[in-house]
Amino acid sequence: MQVTATAATTSAATYWLEHAWLDANVEPGVALEVSDGRIKAVTTGITTPPSGAVVLRGLTLPGLANAHSHAFHRALRGLVQVGSGTFWTWREFMYQVASRLTPDSYHALARAVYAEMALAGITAVGEFHYVHHAPGGAPYADPNAMGEALVAAAADAGIRITLLDTAYLSAGFGAAPDRHQLRFSDGTADAWAARVSQLKDGELVRIGAAIHSVRAVPAAQLSTVADWAAERGAPLHVHLSEQTAENDACAAAHGCTPTRLLADNGVLGPRTTGVHNTHLTDDDISLLGSTGTGTCMCPTTERDLADGIGPAVDLGRAGSPLSLGSDSHAVIDLLEEARAMELNERLRSRTRGHWTAAALLRAATADGHAALGWDGAGSLEAGALADFTTIALDSVRTAGPLPRLGAETAVFAATAADVRHTVVAGRQVVRDGVHTLVPDVASALAETIGALRG
Repeated sequence: MQVTATAATTSAATYWLEHAWLDANVEPGVALEVSDGRIKAVTTGITTPPSGAVVLRGLTLPGLANAHSHAFHRALRGLVQVGSGTFWTWREFMYQVASRLTPDSYHALARAVYAEMALAGITAVGEFHYVHHAPGGAPYADPNAMGEALVAAAADAGIRITLLDTAYLSAGFGAAPDRHQLRFSDGTADAWAARVSQLKDGELVRIGAAIHSVRAVPAAQLSTVADWAAERGAPLHVHLSEQTAENDACAAAHGCTPTRLLADNGVLGPRTTGVHNTHLTDDDISLLGSTGTGTCMCPTTERDLADGIGPAVDLGRAGSPLSLGSDSHAVIDLLEEARAMELNERLRSRTRGHWTAAALLRAATADGHAALGWDGAGSLEAGALADFTTIALDSVRTAGPLPRLGAETAVFAATAADVRHTVVAGRQVVRDGVHTLVPDVASALAETIGALRG
């Protein structure tokens, strides 16, 4: 496996932004002074680009945070979108792809997927990683070979990664892993913790933890994962109540909901994010909100898999910060995820206006970065990480509205195809719609996915 890109930040530079989203308002003519990977100064009212400045025309936003990703699911796009079935039949196709991954093939695929994310304005990804070992469950010589492949892939694609190394120990409430799941399992949470402790943070890397689900980690071992994350101040994510079948099985095994089981075992809290949070009781919502546990909604995947529409409005009102993820990568477009969260709620409630465009952008930026442990990202202000992306305001989708309505245009009209520039740690990763480190992303995707599908 070759890491062809470095994570080094650029020297000092000035970026001139034709329009910028600052403090929930769109400002024209903004200069950002960048040094050592951070924004050193923000100056408004600069009507013409300063000499030597990098000019970014369009609307510049803080970099988008993809808070929930399974990189290898990208190989399923177009393969599982047709025909009948449920999440559980889709899962069989997913297992087939997972069984073919090696450290080298996973690196190649993830590099292309993360490059696609950069083209979509994503500057940080939370990779919910559970394909740890060789088929059959034997560890690689380097027990973290698969995780390191993902870290290297993100470096090659020029984006930040929070590797949410995932404990996945059981086929369901104590049952032994089935043959597909053997390569996911470390056997026990203690063995999981010992392996993950060998992984290290880096300039563009954070190591976090995940509990795959209450199905996949026995109740007595949930606290081991939670304690590992707490000791390190690391983010902790968990698939939560994505399926009603999970809720029913949890009630049969433990006499409570998955949310209550997590609460009783010390998993909930402000560093924890529940992913999906789709089928919740009122008590579940109160528990998540009162503990400050976040919610990552993945609307394009939730609709693709026919999972249902989660109670995002009620969760937000209860105090659960909202973030967004592309999950299975049916599409990779955080603007569509933001738009879908509002539009899904309109369909369910038959009323409009549940979030402002600014609130949806916060979910896609600052709150998403916070969920991934990047507290210094997600805003265009002095001291913040120099991660930002620019959306064209003159495409066939975005032309027409006044620039001061740029936030509304971005959320309700723009798509990933409108991203023109992406900057990570002060470095131009996408320039004029072209990835600077992975020259032909489409070919890289086609080659790696074709090889996995056979």
